[in-house]
Amino acid sequence: MSAESTAETEVPTTGKAVAKLTLPTLTAMVVGGMVGAGVFSLPARFGVATGILGSLIAWAIAGTGMLMLAFVFQNLAIRKPDLDSGVFIYAKAGFGDYAGFNSAIGFWASTVAGNTFYWVFIGATLGTFFDGFGDGDTVLAATLSTAGVWLFHYLIAKGVRDAAVINRIVTVFKIIPILVFIVVLFVNFDAGVFADNWTAYGYGDLGNLNEQVRNTMLITTFVFIGIEGASVYSRYAKKRSDVGRATVLGFLSVLSLFSLVTLSSYSVVPQPELAATRQPSMIGVFESVVGDWGEVFISVAVIVSVLGAYLAWTLMAAEVMYVPARNEDFPEFLGQENGNGTPITALVVTSLAIQALLAATLVLTDALNFMLDLSTSLALIPYFLAAAYALKITLTGEAYGDVAPRERTKEAVCAGIATAYTLFLFDAAGLKFLLLATVLLAPATLLYVKARSEHGRRIFSPTEMVLCAVIVVGGVVGAVGLWTGRITL
Repeated sequence: MSAESTAETEVPTTGKAVAKLTLPTLTAMVVGGMVGAGVFSLPARFGVATGILGSLIAWAIAGTGMLMLAFVFQNLAIRKPDLDSGVFIYAKAGFGDYAGFNSAIGFWASTVAGNTFYWVFIGATLGTFFDGFGDGDTVLAATLSTAGVWLFHYLIAKGVRDAAVINRIVTVFKIIPILVFIVVLFVNFDAGVFADNWTAYGYGDLGNLNEQVRNTMLITTFVFIGIEGASVYSRYAKKRSDVGRATVLGFLSVLSLFSLVTLSSYSVVPQPELAATRQPSMIGVFESVVGDWGEVFISVAVIVSVLGAYLAWTLMAAEVMYVPARNEDFPEFLGQENGNGTPITALVVTSLAIQALLAATLVLTDALNFMLDLSTSLALIPYFLAAAYALKITLTGEAYGDVAPRERTKEAVCAGIATAYTLFLFDAAGLKFLLLATVLLAPATLLYVKARSEHGRRIFSPTEMVLCAVIVVGGVVGAVGLWTGRITL
């Protein structure tokens, strides 16, 4: 049987039977995962870093890199139809059990930090109207967020399929206000402001163009986290080929949306004012054009959008703990399901981890941006390993069989660009967040040791021992840095 015909067959599920997800629902999972809080912070985040020219270059780089990553997930879904829950399983298949474990933990931790960011963002939005919420890092904000965490926990525990359908509906309602924002701002296009914002050099020193672009890389990556949404849910897909299609369709839709939000903002507000706009900055920008009603309109959109993305990300977080547990790479207790077929233990652990980070926001200097950057940095681990695996199989010819050499070469180029792009992002993230990632990964290795011991398997190969040692050393250096104040939060 060919790879394509295999891709058209239904994917078996584990545990209780769950209704299959169609292409529109899978695409909504991708769009819903990416369109969250990030889009509402774009005007100010770009305004601080660059002008129009730099933003165009940044979106071109991010768009190309992430499109190649989207193609990676699409190609892997076709070439390796037997591999489910893509982010974790691709790393394991390509580089061994321990690499797969770190990919799963990295992705899970990224979603936890991202979901915490979402609650802080909601608090900051409410802070526009009620001083007690501040910038989303007050006791009142943390209390409300705690109630939200456990309300969504209950909803998801009622069934993965039900939550996925709700996400599809919410996705539609949160896209509409963003489209209204774009249209209204372009209708009010100010040629003089747009011209002054082209390089923004007249407003002060933003650094050279290279610096400007580098300073946007983490935010452009953060807003695209969720691109793997369809791959994570591949075991629920009605047709395997829909996984790749949903990934690419979702990505192209979101790229267009994000770049237009950025350009439309530069068309009505001078760069210094964009940079100084309070987050969520789309609120202030829209209000400056349409008046007071714009503040309420975008604020409601922020809350709906963020809650929808939170739902999608929490689903993914629980799934990425559950599947490794079923594959004997995480301890067995994380593979337990409830009567609705929901990975309940993984969901509980996820909700508790988000709760812990919410408590940490009370002492962080800039909780909003810290959680954003931490989430992005952790996501680079699974993205890099997935891209590197795709590159590996194109070079070795594994799973390509009768595929034309030209097609294989094209997929190798995509995988190579995606791999290089993720490596570049590690550099853009900086040493601080790499060390913080190892602070999380090092103690998590105990879960790997427990899982291997439960099934009487060898803990590490020689190569894995070296990798573990590097992670532990990085974790120790990071922990000492936090303790001494060399690394600030």
